[in-house]
Amino acid sequence: MRLLAPLLLCVALAACGNDAPKPAKRIDVPQEAVTRDGDVTIRANVMPTTQLNESVARGYGIERREHALLLLVSVRKGPDGQDVALPATVEATAANLQGQHQTIAMRELRAGDYVDYIGTLAFSPPDTLSFAVDITREGGAKSAMAFSRDFAP
Repeated sequence: MRLLAPLLLCVALAACGNDAPKPAKRIDVPQEAVTRDGDVTIRANVMPTTQLNESVARGYGIERREHALLLLVSVRKGPDGQDVALPATVEATAANLQGQHQTIAMRELRAGDYVDYIGTLAFSPPDTLSFAVDITREGGAKSAMAFSRDFAP
């Protein structure tokens, strides 16, 4: 028993190295920003245009290129799964950490019964961009959302 205790202690100490913190994984999946205004849901996604597959980029009329981002905004009314697209005017800007602002020219994209709004902008990674999106729905109701995203090289 006396010889077994030191052996067990050595095995336990050797296993401690496996609990060392591991580096964080880079997330390449776009993170969605969501805001709700009554029964209206507004969603925004930002992703590098290089992450779009060729057919999607062509369908959106987007050129896939380094240092370009796609902003996609949807405006829907009703519960998830039964929601309908709402016509809107979408205006968006982005600001980087140096305080440089750029207006994002947004345009309507129709796919069947759905209407989304897309625009592209240039960026220089690594950077954190802060987005401001103003939505004016048909009838004049207004909503706004703000969010930030980090972009690594």
